[in-house]
Amino acid sequence: MGSRISARIGAISESATLAVDAKAKALKAAGRPVIGFGAGEPDFPTPDYIVEAAVVAARDPKNHRYSPAGGLPELKQAIADKTKRDSGYEVEAAQVLVTNGGKHAVYNAFATLLDPGDEVLLPAPYWTTYPETIRLAGGVPVEVFADESQNYSVTVEQLEATRTPRTKALLFCSPSNPTGAVDSPEAVEAIARWALEHDLWVITDEIYEHLTYGDAKPTSIPVVVPELADKTIVLNGVAKTYAMTGWRVGWLIGPKDVVKAATNLQSHQTSNVCNVAQRAALAAVSGDLTAVDEMKKAFDRRRRTMVRMLNEIPGVECPEPTGAFYAYPSVKGVLGREINGRTPATSAELADLILDEVEVAVVPGEAFGAPGYLRLSYALGDEDLAEGLGRIAKLLS
Repeated sequence: MGSRISARIGAISESATLAVDAKAKALKAAGRPVIGFGAGEPDFPTPDYIVEAAVVAARDPKNHRYSPAGGLPELKQAIADKTKRDSGYEVEAAQVLVTNGGKHAVYNAFATLLDPGDEVLLPAPYWTTYPETIRLAGGVPVEVFADESQNYSVTVEQLEATRTPRTKALLFCSPSNPTGAVDSPEAVEAIARWALEHDLWVITDEIYEHLTYGDAKPTSIPVVVPELADKTIVLNGVAKTYAMTGWRVGWLIGPKDVVKAATNLQSHQTSNVCNVAQRAALAAVSGDLTAVDEMKKAFDRRRRTMVRMLNEIPGVECPEPTGAFYAYPSVKGVLGREINGRTPATSAELADLILDEVEVAVVPGEAFGAPGYLRLSYALGDEDLAEGLGRIAKLLS
């Protein structure tokens, strides 16, 4: 008798970031003083004007009914307007599909493009969901690793060395989850021109576009190389920019034929995204970025504190992230050292040790295709951040 679970679903790995966050929250609920650096989630509440738009929408009977599967027309237009305002990419509403969060946009993009066996070049370290959605869509993720010596940014030469006749697409994410790296405009253009030369699709995740620091600036691929727009899908959403992770509104932008096909897929998967959440997203993308700028100031302050404290720990090397809200230190210098009677050989074992010994939750690099590293989110309060890093420092020093 075969397995009760299909091979396709049985092969999916649990989301490591959500698993770490769930474990930390369970310990906290049990009364333990756990500090969690696991989830990529702003600690700020959703801005009041967005919440108020949802309250008004919930009282309006028109939002109690089905709406178009691809998104409310006014939200799709607002997303097109916001895209031109924020990145300079001019698109029509017909090029937008509103999805149930960013992960849904990622899956719909790959499901719409990939046939069985198609390869997708996946720069590593990568967000844990990318390879799973590629496999679910029938594709084959092909990792291209860039370490801290190159600021976690892959080169054209690395991509070309990995390309095969089966390569159909490249996944690109800058600012990056998990590393916080932001590729320079020159690097982005070089990669885009390489993709154009080899007739590849590019799926570019821009969800952290507004979270950059210092001189770093996000660069949108179809803006720097407009000729590639017809083979580019842009992924985005309200989660990170507007502290709306729980509202579940994302989107993809692409050529009309691809968006039409992805919308057809979604019409059978989920139908429309919750109308109340769409109305909240409409208020978010139509408003200014004042609330975002306030959050960025706090993130920037925490970023500098985290990098300084991590680099003071013997055996830890942390490049300065210039985007998103993650630090991604190498802990290779810590592995193999005895710590409280235990000798962690991997970053996964080290993460377990840190949680057991000092009740601080971090995500090991194994989750992102890069053993020997940890990911720590600095999207948490200043006091908790300093306390958690202090506990890790005391344990490892």
